Amino acid sequence: MKSKKLTIEVRSQKPEVGRIVKWLFILFLVTCHSSLVTVVYAERIKDIASFEGVRDNQLIGYGLVVGLDGSGDKGQAAKQGIINMLNRMGLTINANDLKSKNIAAVVVTAALPPFAKPGIKIDALVSTIGDAKSIQGGTLLLTPLKGPDGKVYGLAQGPVSIGGFAAAGAGAASQKNHPSAGKVPGGVTIEKEPQFILGNGNDIRLFLHKADFTTADMVSRQINSLLNGNHAAAIDSSSVRLLIPSEYRENIVGLITKIEMLDVKVDMPAKVVINERTGTIVIGENVTISPVAIAHGSISIEIRETPEVSQPLPFAPDKAETVTVPRTDITVQEQKGSLVQISGVTLGEIIKALNALGVTPRDLISIIQALKASGALKAEVEII
Repeated sequence: MKSKKLTIEVRSQKPEVGRIVKWLFILFLVTCHSSLVTVVYAERIKDIASFEGVRDNQLIGYGLVVGLDGSGDKGQAAKQGIINMLNRMGLTINANDLKSKNIAAVVVTAALPPFAKPGIKIDALVSTIGDAKSIQGGTLLLTPLKGPDGKVYGLAQGPVSIGGFAAAGAGAASQKNHPSAGKVPGGVTIEKEPQFILGNGNDIRLFLHKADFTTADMVSRQINSLLNGNHAAAIDSSSVRLLIPSEYRENIVGLITKIEMLDVKVDMPAKVVINERTGTIVIGENVTISPVAIAHGSISIEIRETPEVSQPLPFAPDKAETVTVPRTDITVQEQKGSLVQISGVTLGEIIKALNALGVTPRDLISIIQALKASGALKAEVEII
């Protein structure tokens, strides 16, 4: 059978009209072709990676919270701390004379941001370490915060905010959030700048937040395309080494700014994440299921306890007494299972097929684990 050839001929007395119609037809074909192209979403490099050394540093310190309404520590740790502080201020007080429950011993932590300068204020997290019930309304006294090297990098002080409340009476109590921990917004003042050098002058490394060989290679390709040369190379699945071009040796910040704004398509692995405690299931975009038939039934067991009173008959012996006799009824029901065929090559098809089963999240977790065991589920299953 001969195939027919479609020929479109545009005739016009005016050549300008013919050219216009021809270009409109070409535009129509390009539009139709573009509608068939899959939209690809990309992420900025600054959202998926960070440069070497650009990281937070943890600070910690021991402090005291005062001004509590009788909800402080009952032990001696907080009392000894306040006595030592008063002694440094020139006041001498006997430990037996201090019986206040308005003091709580706490651990103060903070995250020192990269390139922090003296005078910058950050938040502090305050957590009790004793038996204090609440630090609501308390004030954190001046607390030095040290780094892992033992040096003081910040000072914390200020009113504590717990973001909730705790109230109790003789017969009832009400609580919101955790009153034994809170924040001091802007309560830490940076006193010392950590030593840091951005790169070694010749190269700098870029660390991916999530290791992946494909993503690391694509990041290096995008950087090389920006710099018009082979300056970047993927070392492994989580790091990319960048040789600093000579024109950027004195402007590393400008180079980093341009690199961070580059868009990179992140390769997402096929993964299913399951949280058995909450019954949460997250299915990735690249997950596929081979054609398979599933039969899922359930058994429900109902147990009823009905107490019955057994009374002795009239003129019964003296030892006869009224007793309560338990009566137990057990009912077992098993639902009929039917085979349901599911398959899917896209996320929408998988969701539609799994929803057709009409099962609970707990049952769906069991089905996903069975699919993985059978080899029909083409994805990694991670249980958290």
